[in-house]
Amino acid sequence: MSRKIIRGGLVITATEELRADVLVDGERVAAVAAPEIAEQWVSTADAVLDADGHYVIPGGVDVHTHMQMPFGGTHSSDTFETGTRAAAWGGTTTIVDFAIQPVGGSPREGLDAWHAKADGRCAIDYAFHMILSDVGDEALKEMDTLVAEGITSFKLFMAYPGVFYSDDGQILRAMQQAADNGALVMMHAENGIAIDVLVRQALAAGRTDPRHHAQVRHPLLEAEATHRAIQLSRVAGAPLYVVHVSATEAVAEIARARDGGLSVFGETCPQYLFLTADELARPGFEGAKYVCSTPLRPADHQQNLWRALRTDDLSVVSTDHCPFCFTDQKELGRGDFSRIPNGIPGVENRIDLLHQAVVEGRISRRRWVELACTTPARMFGLHPRKGTIAPGSDADIVIYDPRAEHVLSAETHYMNVDYNAYEGRRVTGAVRTVLSRGDVIVDAGTYQGRAGHGAFLRRDTCQYLV
Repeated sequence: MSRKIIRGGLVITATEELRADVLVDGERVAAVAAPEIAEQWVSTADAVLDADGHYVIPGGVDVHTHMQMPFGGTHSSDTFETGTRAAAWGGTTTIVDFAIQPVGGSPREGLDAWHAKADGRCAIDYAFHMILSDVGDEALKEMDTLVAEGITSFKLFMAYPGVFYSDDGQILRAMQQAADNGALVMMHAENGIAIDVLVRQALAAGRTDPRHHAQVRHPLLEAEATHRAIQLSRVAGAPLYVVHVSATEAVAEIARARDGGLSVFGETCPQYLFLTADELARPGFEGAKYVCSTPLRPADHQQNLWRALRTDDLSVVSTDHCPFCFTDQKELGRGDFSRIPNGIPGVENRIDLLHQAVVEGRISRRRWVELACTTPARMFGLHPRKGTIAPGSDADIVIYDPRAEHVLSAETHYMNVDYNAYEGRRVTGAVRTVLSRGDVIVDAGTYQGRAGHGAFLRRDTCQYLV
């Protein structure tokens, strides 16, 4: 087995920062020690990686991606091969994607389909959540089996009637099942029934441009659904994880629940922290690039999202990476904003954008690692194998240059999409070297990974409920 030493860097985890060297033995971290102690390792190492002047952080864990996802008559443009390669370039070494139960079919059928898409194609390690889109007696029974197989989280939608939508009764039954088997329920919290009314009214009045996407998906409809999901989880006695929180009013519902001691957790995404609803009003049809759900909000919501990240009312930053090319895919919605495929690319940019928040003083370095690596790993049963640098953990490690400047652009990114949502944004900080289970897969601008290196991860239940 190969032995590597990472020397001279500042090791940053969610709990500490220390000048230390890291010994990697095969796929695992063997030791973290002061440089004078680590000196004895050099003679037995197969490779020494110089991290002088760099941060040494855990590989990123992105627990909300949609590779090859069918939506609106098309599919998200990143495959598991291209999407996980792009993730690696951006310092993410683990993703958790969403398998989808087909309407009229079983969760098992959906899981098998997603295994077939991913198996042998991923550059980094991966796991699955399960989207329940047809909740019934058999699907509920199958939840128990899937939990035993390491599929320990299930997503439901209060939005998209006729596609993924579950009514309150179905949601309650799924939550009751989760309360029994230890699973974590994830919720897309928007009042889809009311939104559909507003969509029809907008289109009938000739309001067809992309900017109307955010207007019909009112912040109060996100807040109302978040409140309802919390109350249903209380009735069921089940924990709740609210995905892609974007609105001040929804944050307030989560904060109130957490202040009351409830097991309610919130996630937000870089697009809500760095972009605003103004993007949807770009000239021509350019605003279609920024159509996602929940939608981008006015700028005044961002301050509250950042505050919630600092106070842990929001606990995770994931990407909801769901890319659709502007040409041929987003353009399906010309003349009808409701037909624009919902999704924004971002799996490659998350670590850098959050580091920019460190540079700007919005969060600390340890909180950066906590939000992007450690908490997502703990939330979804992957810690301490993932999300930290400690003896016995997987050697998923990023050597990060905190001073390197670069510009985010479609011309240089590796995501399989023809635009970058952050086009032209200059950021300080860049990934230099990425190790996945001890193998160097990115180094100094060269890609050394391969499809099939990534392994499927069986997950434990949420570690915040132990």
